[in-house]
Amino acid sequence: MKREKKEIKKPAGRLGVLIPGLGAVTTTFMAGIESIRRGEYPAFGSVTQMGHIRLGRRDENRQPLIKDVVPLAELDDIVCCCWDIFPDNAYESACHANVLSKDQLDSVKNYLKTINPLPAVFDTKYVKRLDGPHVKKGKSWWDKHLMLQNDIEAFARANDIERMVMIWCGSTEIYLENSEAHHTIEAFEKGLKLNDASISPSMVYAYTAIKNGIPFVNGAPHLSCDIPALIQLARKLGVPIAGKDYKTGQTLLKTIIAPGLKARMLGIEGWFSTNILGNRDGEVLDDPGSFKSKEVSKLSVLDTILQPDLYPDLYSNLYHKVRINYYPPRGDKKEGWDNIDIFGWMGKKMQIKIDFLCRDSILAAPVVLDLILLIDLAQRSQMGGIQEWLSFYFKSPMSDESVYPEHDLFIQLLKMKNTLRFMVGEDLITHLGTEYYDYF
Repeated sequence: MKREKKEIKKPAGRLGVLIPGLGAVTTTFMAGIESIRRGEYPAFGSVTQMGHIRLGRRDENRQPLIKDVVPLAELDDIVCCCWDIFPDNAYESACHANVLSKDQLDSVKNYLKTINPLPAVFDTKYVKRLDGPHVKKGKSWWDKHLMLQNDIEAFARANDIERMVMIWCGSTEIYLENSEAHHTIEAFEKGLKLNDASISPSMVYAYTAIKNGIPFVNGAPHLSCDIPALIQLARKLGVPIAGKDYKTGQTLLKTIIAPGLKARMLGIEGWFSTNILGNRDGEVLDDPGSFKSKEVSKLSVLDTILQPDLYPDLYSNLYHKVRINYYPPRGDKKEGWDNIDIFGWMGKKMQIKIDFLCRDSILAAPVVLDLILLIDLAQRSQMGGIQEWLSFYFKSPMSDESVYPEHDLFIQLLKMKNTLRFMVGEDLITHLGTEYYDYF
């Protein structure tokens, strides 16, 4: 029996994509989008573009593409606006990032050259290993919020934008904890005007977006929109928010492997993870303050998946260590190495070794695309507040304060697809077939 469809506004007109940060991830995303629009590549890695979704019973054999089931924005309708601390256009920035080949960049060179970043809201106190000349000048965070608001309005007018989303692709800020200025909307706005040090640049972007009814996605591990004041504001205004920290390399594999070990009740004594990378992200994470934000994000994964409180014999003594090492020669070609000490029947010990030679920005770009399209879908579906169903894409997913975040990739995928089924009035998949109904 079909469910009632959720009312979803059609994705008419241009979708403005507002991106703080014009570095490796953003330029790889932009180059990829343009190459897909030109028919040069399929959208490899994008669940919304290449993924299928089962509808109904297996014997019905209905497995359409996700993009054919829910009304997503067309890639041709995406128009980008960026902020960055360096004035280089997207082509120049992409050449510096050195993720894509010369041939790949030359193919989309004319498009990338049209993307010129606006001066960024930035302070070296929050990202200590970077500094650039292309920044906004103002006495307070509030002044800079107003400047961002003017930027957004001008971009929308100049490009005939129908609606917008904002997605953070900037660097990781230093580790901050919730403070007094983060507790309420009133306290936060007061903090903006008083230039409160507990408010970071990413929070200014998040506030500006949410205040103007624009969905916000945080792709980095720092707090950003994950504070009570901005969660309250998003709920009050019915604006979707999601985050945090794109799930790409080593953590992606953890959320695949750990659920499998737990499913078979195999114990884990230790999990040692180390990374080497040499891009701007690696340089930023070489600072202890920024690394702390990333470390907290990475460490939270295993504890939530393995539930040592429920399985003390298997996981209560797990030693989990994460290291990130800046190594300039490697560039964007990150290497994630894992040593996993496990045990099984009669306590016999075994080991798993993983060496993942990945490309951070190549893995992140399709995640950025999916999140843009799905957070826009949430907005058109009047789904305000934290979008927990998008946890699939994050290392440290936001969740309601009353529940723990779900980290198991396969549970996350089921939740995301069931949410899409719910939107279009299809039955949720429980894997309990009709042949079993008579038993209950």
